[in-house]
Amino acid sequence: MEPHLETPRLLLRPPTESDLDGWAALDADERATAFIGGPQDRVFAWRGLATAAGMWALRGCGLFSVIEKGSGRWIGRAGPWIPEGAEGTEIGWAFALEAQGKGYATEAAQAAMGGAFDTLGWTEVIHGIDAENTASIAVARRLGSTWLRTAAEPDGKITQIYGQSRSQWLSTTASV
Repeated sequence: MEPHLETPRLLLRPPTESDLDGWAALDADERATAFIGGPQDRVFAWRGLATAAGMWALRGCGLFSVIEKGSGRWIGRAGPWIPEGAEGTEIGWAFALEAQGKGYATEAAQAAMGGAFDTLGWTEVIHGIDAENTASIAVARRLGSTWLRTAAEPDGKITQIYGQSRSQWLSTTASV
């Protein structure tokens, strides 16, 4: 996958250490993390950023840092995510509270999905979403994904798995 993707409003690039302040602010925000494990401290955020950066070296993909072009601000993370023990080839996203509700998650995930199918050769994309996270479920549906199954996370939490195949993606994007 290209290490940088662009959309009309966003730049997606692998995370760097300079993203830590934004990453840590998102991870510390109780509302922004309500469905992804709850607020965490800066040390935890550092580990998450390092994991995302390391996945690029180990697996040739990983969460992107999402930068708002107009302001140059770090606003979230999104992208292809396949940690050890994953349910499948996932496109995930998490955005700072002030960036939510602007269509950024859909825009970033759409670019990442195109890259995952076209460059990484993925045949399926999934999104693991908390059943109560109606905003992320709406993003998944806007991307053309449908409910596939439930899955248990390592901590026992049940996650809803939405997704689609490469052929479904191609048929949807060809008609747009």
